[in-house]
Amino acid sequence: MLYLKKACHYLLKPFVFFSIILLLKSYLAWSVLFDSGSALNILLTEMPFIWILFCIVEWLATKRKLTIYLTINLAVTGLFFAVVMYYKYYGVIATYHALEQVNQVTAVKNSVFSLLQPYYLFLFTDVLVIGFYLIRSKHAEAWKTLAAKKERRGVVTALFALSLFLCMFNILPNRASMSELKKAEQMGIIGYEAYTLLADEEKQVPVPVTEITQDTVNQLKGTQPAAAVPPQLQAAAKGRNVIVIQMESLQNFLINLRVNGQEITPNLNRLAGENFYFNHFYQQVGQGNTSDAEFVVNTSMYIPRRGAATMSYVDYDLPSLPKLFKAQGYDTATFHTNVVEFWNRNNLYRALGFDRYYDQSYFGTEDTVFFGPKDEVLYEKTSAELARMQESGRPFYAHVISMTAHHPYTTPAELDQITLPEEYQDNFVGDYLRAQSYADYALGQFIDELKASGVYDNSLILIYGDHVGLPIYSLKKNEVELLEGLVGREYSFSDMFNVPLMVIAPGITYPSVFEQMGGQVDVLPTIANLAGLSLADQLHFGQDLFNTTRNLLPERYYLPTGSLIGPNALFIPGSGYEDGTQYPLADGLIREDGVTRSEYERALELLNLSDSYVTQLPRLEPEGSLEDTQPASSGSPAATVSPSSPNR
Repeated sequence: MLYLKKACHYLLKPFVFFSIILLLKSYLAWSVLFDSGSALNILLTEMPFIWILFCIVEWLATKRKLTIYLTINLAVTGLFFAVVMYYKYYGVIATYHALEQVNQVTAVKNSVFSLLQPYYLFLFTDVLVIGFYLIRSKHAEAWKTLAAKKERRGVVTALFALSLFLCMFNILPNRASMSELKKAEQMGIIGYEAYTLLADEEKQVPVPVTEITQDTVNQLKGTQPAAAVPPQLQAAAKGRNVIVIQMESLQNFLINLRVNGQEITPNLNRLAGENFYFNHFYQQVGQGNTSDAEFVVNTSMYIPRRGAATMSYVDYDLPSLPKLFKAQGYDTATFHTNVVEFWNRNNLYRALGFDRYYDQSYFGTEDTVFFGPKDEVLYEKTSAELARMQESGRPFYAHVISMTAHHPYTTPAELDQITLPEEYQDNFVGDYLRAQSYADYALGQFIDELKASGVYDNSLILIYGDHVGLPIYSLKKNEVELLEGLVGREYSFSDMFNVPLMVIAPGITYPSVFEQMGGQVDVLPTIANLAGLSLADQLHFGQDLFNTTRNLLPERYYLPTGSLIGPNALFIPGSGYEDGTQYPLADGLIREDGVTRSEYERALELLNLSDSYVTQLPRLEPEGSLEDTQPASSGSPAATVSPSSPNR
């Protein structure tokens, strides 16, 4: 009995008690984030930073020591919870940089909550129980008295020194690790967060702009000169309207997919079967998701190292598709049913040089699903406005952003176009199929409206998916099994990143499947070739997909830094190239030897060149006020980008 009392007395010491609690929480967080994580490994990597904090408390605190320990416990718990939830949504480790987008995360709170597993909340159980005990229990005074006793100074000092040594041992040798996940595993989650906060990683010396040439980019990508002279389809759609339709969360495996005999996307299937269809096309977005896709497609540049392009790059005078078309006398506009301030799009559209944007103030607030009116409203009002623009006699470039099929895909039942079997009910995969089937239905109406108005026959239309819809790390076991049944093999990272691209131009396109690999960075040069736009004076990191056969696609988010998609495989680095992992492409194959070291190094250099180039572009003048115009097709105004914008 005496030994039991002494053991309880020892375990109730705040240092010991909260060390055990945080060790258990560390184990839970590691089980979500990393493939491996023994208790000993966690003890040596995660706990030293916590012990440093505890030692400081033992040195300095005299009163309210339990409250301080509980506060540290709450702070570490909050950090673990945020890191786990961010990983489930993005597949990367959150750092303080993610706080820049915290207001955007609150806007997608339904998506975040959908990823919440009930056992994650166990992280906070002890905080609530202990807090209640300290406030309400009559026996709390005895614990407070025990906690107020100082631990022996010599023991605390020795443990502080040991913990500091372990922190340095974990952090210093692993600073060069390429993968953020690997860094966090080697340094410990808290150590990695502290390292990113204190390390001066952002101050990279940019490559001089005089050294960033198109020849350099082409050599790094391994781009081969066009075999045909002039290039195939050059200026085939010259003078036509150009409509780019960006489909929310649309992945390529949906094309020609049937469930229980039902086509999930019959309209997309028909468009792909009657026109040019690229089935090895991949997303290249970052933290900005949809808005990043808008940036990459319109600039042929890569996303920034940290944060969304809409936060990092909108102060620069960006070379872009809208500016190329405006130089040819085109009218330019972009359509999105959310408020334009979401993801800072108002500044993005100014930097890209659009003449006008149409946002929620134009589309209204009726029939709202998620952030704005449903896709049918988007397409109905957009088609009417495009018809009016065509009547003006000027060709136009229009970028149309769909949104109803947004994560977590909980579209109202009245929008359903399919009836799914029982195994697809009330799960992520089934909800995704329902949402995408509705998005396809609305798109079909849009195409019909364009045909009826005469816009369709006089246009070049591109349709592509903006980003992943079903990330592996967000799925439960039964959902992964459902997906594997749909794709007919293991569902991989490549399947996640594989989105469709369709090129439609009546009288020009015909039924053809293009097998060459491409990415969103390739949209600008592909459109430029078809529309007869010269890129002689505009740097671009993509390539015309009709006149190249090889490609190299650096990826910067949803996967660790250094990941890329090459001609033969998808590659994810470890600490570097040597301990990286090769994954099959979206057809389930790894060709030859996969991604080579040369491709890995060249992909990193391409990202560095893009960063260097964008951050040395001329800065925009201070933003002026937005003016309103009154489109003939609606009683609500569209906004005209500020006259202070360049290249107007």
